[in-house]
Amino acid sequence: MQPRRLLPVVFLALVALLGVAAPGCSADTYSVGRTVAPFSAKDQFGAAFQLGPETRALLISFDMATGRKANAKLSALGKEFLPQRHAVYVANIEGMPAMGRMFALPKMRSYAHRIILADEAGLLTPFPRQEKRVTVLLLQKGKVKAIRYWDPEAEDLASILPAKL
Repeated sequence: MQPRRLLPVVFLALVALLGVAAPGCSADTYSVGRTVAPFSAKDQFGAAFQLGPETRALLISFDMATGRKANAKLSALGKEFLPQRHAVYVANIEGMPAMGRMFALPKMRSYAHRIILADEAGLLTPFPRQEKRVTVLLLQKGKVKAIRYWDPEAEDLASILPAKL
């Protein structure tokens, strides 16, 4: 094969390979029916958390602005809102620089609700996401029953997370 004809073939092969190996591609993203791998992390007070089969809902904010809005709404709902629903709120802090943590962590400690801090590289990679929304996975014994997306600025969380899950 001539070098000119080989170049497009090599390019397409590389694109195909990168598409398969790319983190967060749809084959690796949690979907309905898949089991969420147990993970451990710490909350805003440094207490250990382990995802287990008793968790019925997992709320995940991926960016700081959405997280701020979610924290404000969750605070207004009260300390018992999430535990009554066997729900857990996870905030992505993986890319947060040390200087930002100096200010963010004390603020997080002022909230009544528990915030699980996703600080481990790649921990949130398999979770689906939508820009400016909190991902809500409804779980049954660790298996995804439904995926919803909550806009904390515009939507009532109680309609997405009813008292009886």
